[in-house]
Amino acid sequence: MRKTVSDYVKMILSVLLVLACTCFCALRLMKIQVVESQNYQRETSAQTRYTQNIAPTRGEIVDSEGKILVGNHVEYAVMIDKALFPADDQKANQVLLELVQILSEAKLEWADTLPISMNAPYRFRMDVSEEELNLMKNIIGVNHYATAENCMEILCESYQIAENYTPRQKRMIAGLRYAMAQADFSVSNPFQVADELPVSLVTELSQLSMRLQGVVIQQIPERKIEAGNVIPHEIGMTGPIYAEDADTYLAKGYALDAVVGISGIEKAMESELQGKAGTRTIIFEAGEIVSDEVTTPVTAGHTIRLTVNSKFQTGLQEILDDFLDDFGGYKDEDGNEIKSGALVVLDAETGAVLGEATAPTYDLAKYSENYDKLLKQAGNPLYNKATLGLYRPGSTFKTITATAGLNEGLVTEDTTFYCAREYEYYDVMFSCTGYHGDINLSHALMVSCNSYFYELSRLLNIDKIAEYAGYYGIGKNTGIETRDSAGYMATPEKYQELGIDWTVGQVLQAGIGNGETMVTPLQLACVANTIANEGVRYEPYLVDSIWDYSQNKCLKKTKTTIASRINLNQENVYEIIEQGMILASGNNFPSKYSLQNLGYDVAVKTGTPQSDSHYQDSAFIAYAPAEHPKIAFAGIIEGGENSKYMIRPILKLYEKYYGMPLEQETESEKDTEEE
Repeated sequence: MRKTVSDYVKMILSVLLVLACTCFCALRLMKIQVVESQNYQRETSAQTRYTQNIAPTRGEIVDSEGKILVGNHVEYAVMIDKALFPADDQKANQVLLELVQILSEAKLEWADTLPISMNAPYRFRMDVSEEELNLMKNIIGVNHYATAENCMEILCESYQIAENYTPRQKRMIAGLRYAMAQADFSVSNPFQVADELPVSLVTELSQLSMRLQGVVIQQIPERKIEAGNVIPHEIGMTGPIYAEDADTYLAKGYALDAVVGISGIEKAMESELQGKAGTRTIIFEAGEIVSDEVTTPVTAGHTIRLTVNSKFQTGLQEILDDFLDDFGGYKDEDGNEIKSGALVVLDAETGAVLGEATAPTYDLAKYSENYDKLLKQAGNPLYNKATLGLYRPGSTFKTITATAGLNEGLVTEDTTFYCAREYEYYDVMFSCTGYHGDINLSHALMVSCNSYFYELSRLLNIDKIAEYAGYYGIGKNTGIETRDSAGYMATPEKYQELGIDWTVGQVLQAGIGNGETMVTPLQLACVANTIANEGVRYEPYLVDSIWDYSQNKCLKKTKTTIASRINLNQENVYEIIEQGMILASGNNFPSKYSLQNLGYDVAVKTGTPQSDSHYQDSAFIAYAPAEHPKIAFAGIIEGGENSKYMIRPILKLYEKYYGMPLEQETESEKDTEEE
């Protein structure tokens, strides 16, 4: 066939087009190989940076002499660090299998949250919930109707768990793999396989570190209770971050798995105890680690030194326990014998808490193992009666009514009221414990004359009584670092809130500490201390100072804080009250508990308030030496009597550890003390 000119033109154009495409491809290839090769190389060698948090060592809690009450001890945990862990699944599986076999031989448990039986034929475990099973199925990506065998097949396939492993070995590897996935295992989040490793196993694993790639031993500081019987309620506990608090802690830079204070001093001083986490930065380049260093050093928490001397505190608890053993308590509705009460001792010059005893109590070091038993024990030993228990103050409140009457000028040292044992108020008869005739305020405090304080309460009225109660801290939180009850004062408003009728005689009951006035033993100790300081009320505190972790440097010292001050309108207000309280220290004390031969005067006021459980409590407030107070304290015994018998032992205990003016005891008196 003869070709036309048009055919030749088309042929030439086709050849030219092919040549053009060839040239273009050649140029593009040259550009890739020559011009852009450096860019590709840079992309291949791009660095990847990961960070890991390094948990700080929590600060310790020590007593006033620096003795450790709650400290730390090092435990060893075996971790898997993804930065060092084999990227090849089969090699990684071999590492995991060898590790769990070593742990199994050592009879240690390891992290395994897979809800499937350990041996074939595989079954879902009976002790797990439907929610846990659904969670597992979602994580590994199977349908909700998948069987345990189906789940194992998917796990083996996903992680290349070889067929030559036995069914049990497959299950061991799969269990760890699932736990790691559940814990979001990553370079930034190492996985803890097991903890509480014995030193012998730590040595063995360290020697196998070349073979067990990614398996590392980490030292973990664990909280250790050194003196679990010293104010356990106030020391408090640590624990994981609760879900409802997670956002707050995350905003402060905490890791979600951090251990935090959840009660007591551990919680109140969390910001000082926690310390600051460090940072480990790992840099990868071309899949290899090129840098691994601590970029932010970890800072240990601060040590908290308390105001409490552990030896004094132990002695105070013994005084309370011994008293309850000797004088008993009461029986509840179920017939259980309850021996319950509390003591609080303050430094009269500062408001520092020198000791708190509550009964029954518990050992903080054995809290976990005894928890179920403690929950069921009569008397509620987990409850801190010293700061949370609410009781009627009884006649100890008469010191507040006396303050109001004297300072408002309604009575003086010489003012007398007549006590005929019965007191009539708006056709209602009230009674006194005795027939006292004409009696002044100091004598009325000494014998606790109800009639005198009924009349004084009538003159004051409830508003003025409540005003002075407020000066003493009744119905208010004390300011102590840990949790305490505010209590409340008997007023018409409070009665309405409680759904109780305010009757005409309630003002008289309020003036002698009955009715619906409720206080804590700590508040009673503050009342005693306010009288000792002539109307100045200090905030009680438990934290003496804050130190660096090793207690080499004091970082902060707690300063005394005045919570309120009563402006004295009259002279000799507290001299008159103190005189009555000194006189009361000689009332009906057996020689064994006498306060008359101590070498100094003691100011005392007792009370026997009616409780809601139809029995009387026994209460007291006291301070000493009356002339220059060093110690102020209070106590409550539930359903008992003669709590004042504890005053002398408390003073002798104080003398032993802190010193006060002492009498020259005769040999016979020393023998009596020893008895």
